[in-house]
Amino acid sequence: MILPAVRDPRLICVRRGGTLSDTDHRLLAVWAATCAEHVLPLFEESNSEDTRPRDAIEAARMWARGQAKMMDTRAIGGHAMGAARPLRGAARFAAYAAGQAACVAHVPEHDLGAAAYAIKAVQAAAPRGKEKVAGQAERDWQRQHIPGSLYDLVLEDQARRNDICWSVFND
Repeated sequence: MILPAVRDPRLICVRRGGTLSDTDHRLLAVWAATCAEHVLPLFEESNSEDTRPRDAIEAARMWARGQAKMMDTRAIGGHAMGAARPLRGAARFAAYAAGQAACVAHVPEHDLGAAAYAIKAVQAAAPRGKEKVAGQAERDWQRQHIPGSLYDLVLEDQARRNDICWSVFND
């Protein structure tokens, strides 16, 4: 489950009845793209000809700069997730991270999808017995890159969703 059943109004855009500003929405997209890009080599090392995940990361950044439409960005994210489906392991999770990053343009809460899949990618690539340490290191790296104004909101959302479905952030 990527999105929670009960949505936090702080992660719903103002124009949709929530309190998230357009500026903060765009910052979440950039952070999600940064998380996905950090693990993109895990996809590209075995799938160098497939640009869909890289395209999704760039689309998220373009949307954040106001240079792409939300529907186009979301569609590109779907194509990245299509690249993930036939794969297994780290490459699959890295492609899903990229797809989730692009989908932040549509629903801000996909930011944690990008982050969680990036953690799963690193864990899948880690040597046996080192998965937990690798995941924690990735989580810590991600947290260092959260925009300052959104740090508390992202961590609160992670904690809330961990209670529901994602222990990956606490491992």
